[in-house]
Amino acid sequence: MKRTLAGTFLALASVFGAVSFAAAADLKAEQRALFDIYKELVEINTTDSVGDNTQAARAMAARLVAAGFPQDDVKVLVHPGNAKKGNLVARLRGDGTQKPVLLLAHLDVVEAHKEDWSADLDPFKLIERDGYYYGRGTADDKAMAAIFVANLIRYRQEGLKSKRDIILALTSDEEGGSFNGVDWLVDNHRASIEAEFGLNEGGGGRERDGKKLFNAVQATEKLYRDFDLEITNKGGHSSVPVPDNAIYRLAAALDRLGKFNFPVNLNEVTHAFFERTAALEGGDLGAAMKAVVESNGANAKAAATLAQTPAYNSMLRTTCVATMLQAGHARNALPQKATANVNCRILPQESVQDVQRTLNRVFADDQIKVTLRAQAGAPPAPVSPLNPIVIKPIEELTAKMWKNITVIPIMGTGATDSAYLRAKGIPMYGVSGLFGDIADVRAHGRDERVGIAQFYDSQDFLYRLVKRYATGK
Repeated sequence: MKRTLAGTFLALASVFGAVSFAAAADLKAEQRALFDIYKELVEINTTDSVGDNTQAARAMAARLVAAGFPQDDVKVLVHPGNAKKGNLVARLRGDGTQKPVLLLAHLDVVEAHKEDWSADLDPFKLIERDGYYYGRGTADDKAMAAIFVANLIRYRQEGLKSKRDIILALTSDEEGGSFNGVDWLVDNHRASIEAEFGLNEGGGGRERDGKKLFNAVQATEKLYRDFDLEITNKGGHSSVPVPDNAIYRLAAALDRLGKFNFPVNLNEVTHAFFERTAALEGGDLGAAMKAVVESNGANAKAAATLAQTPAYNSMLRTTCVATMLQAGHARNALPQKATANVNCRILPQESVQDVQRTLNRVFADDQIKVTLRAQAGAPPAPVSPLNPIVIKPIEELTAKMWKNITVIPIMGTGATDSAYLRAKGIPMYGVSGLFGDIADVRAHGRDERVGIAQFYDSQDFLYRLVKRYATGK
């Protein structure tokens, strides 16, 4: 059976490869400098439970100061609510003829326990094996953090003549926690990170069976929101059932939701995604993508074909799905209350209020109370425009480094910290040039790893890309 590219778009960041590489001792000077930074970062535990983001931020600050950055241009800004939630903001100054570019990466990682990993691996030790670097955060997101630090030092050593300041922000709590660094910085230290645009995780290259497929640029993402559903009635003895059963009514409403599709609604990014992916996918799916693009989503038959692939369906429309249920208070009693959680991933051009109104129409039961759950998270944010000033250098550099590889804009169906900045007027683009196998994504999971050759290719890609933004050449 023909395989599709659908699995590509389920991951926040692509990271893994399977190409052997020379031992660390054989690295070039700039690669060795990166390796040392990377190793230090990976081996600092930055989990929410016991880790220390401030330690990692200070370690990177010390490297920058040792490389000659003025102390006033290297700041560790610690969230006042938690001494371990530090953020590094550093600046390589240009001549100011153009607005700054922001390089964003997060220092925190998801939880990891040694007993959950392979016996010869330790999540907080950088281990090289079979062409990979293993360790928690090797992919998400300490690869980009280390690359940005190493490249910033290299620019200074080379005396880069930049038209714009290059700002580096390494932040806390992207993976969760109550002290999100980007949210806090944009509200309390906006001037320190103000930029024309920025680069972050969320994109990256995709491979299958060792063959490069395309280089992705994340220019928007869906909004995560949960809705609480609740229905109550008087209940009664289970030996005397009545038609008005809270469980049945809630189940019927959720069944209607399961059969409902939000309308197809393309934006600039998803339009470009389907347009460029059509040629790579080919066959019936490729034809359906072309038809959806040409009709701007109005071709119902084409949309139905794409909707059969969950990852493509999620790119077409807002999605809402039941994820939790609770009902009843005794085995021998009619339920007095039934509740459910409905998780929605909302297109950036649609509103939370419109989605809630749609849910009420679909449930078609005025006894079911639908409440937006109060929760921390990124606010609604606009699409970052596919500005040629940003996109063209990515396309040209991708073609130069990897030949015949297409750059494809994508919409994240998960979440990154880019949304906080987009919401406050700083366009963000997820791009790394870090290629990984779409069939073996290990970020957040057991034995997280990144291909060594791909890692150093990403270093080269980001070095050249940011230099292009800084100098225009």
